[in-house]
Amino acid sequence: MSTPLPWSRRRPSIPAPGTAAPRRPMDWAKVGRTAVRRRAAGMTAAEAAAALENAELEQHLDRDREDLAGDERGPAEVAEWRRIAQFLGSAGGVYDPAADAVVQDGLAADRRAEAAEQQRLQEQRQVAARADELDQLAAAGRLDRTVQSRPGDESARDVLVHRGGYHAPTVDGWLAQALADRSGHYADPAAREAAGGRLPETVTAHAELLAALAATGAVVRDTELPFIGRIARAAPDAAAQLARWLTQTHTTGPADDADDGPA
Repeated sequence: MSTPLPWSRRRPSIPAPGTAAPRRPMDWAKVGRTAVRRRAAGMTAAEAAAALENAELEQHLDRDREDLAGDERGPAEVAEWRRIAQFLGSAGGVYDPAADAVVQDGLAADRRAEAAEQQRLQEQRQVAARADELDQLAAAGRLDRTVQSRPGDESARDVLVHRGGYHAPTVDGWLAQALADRSGHYADPAAREAAGGRLPETVTAHAELLAALAATGAVVRDTELPFIGRIARAAPDAAAQLARWLTQTHTTGPADDADDGPA
């Protein structure tokens, strides 16, 4: 008989799913560098050096202005003029942002960041859609073993809980049954291990107890024994201890009666 998975008790702190991402603050230093590069296009080394002197003078004159306290754009513009002037002093010719490795590396990094953000938003939409699907199935009484678990269902469950969904406990019971059955996505040991770190102890203890009962040979369906879920929600530690006791008892079997003598 296989030993039931030792469910992890770790519950990492994660941001509330399904919430809108906060608006990113304006990067004024980046705005300043971009403005300088646009103005510097076509300049010679001498022209860039003159522009640097003007920027440094303007920064010096503005040093006591209270409305510019904490300003990031001004110093960034001065630093960018200095870098471009040094670049042209070494490379010669006129400034072309397309030939500036620093500029091109920055643009490539921006493209990677934008792609990653789009991917994150797409995944967020997919999780929200899965949460809606599970909620609708639970409401219709059709969230059972015929519905296979999928990657990301833990996140969909978190979305339902964050919404305060009425059917979140039903989804918890379905996840526990899928874990106990090792069905769908949870046929993969790595997925079960990851779920142990993502799901709350009430769900993992529920799954552990279902698996221990099934290992005894009992035909267990969570819908037929709803009190199992109530036990796990009320006392997950006790449910886990009961699961381990059932597993140990079933593995070792009853005590040997040989010492009682012949019948």
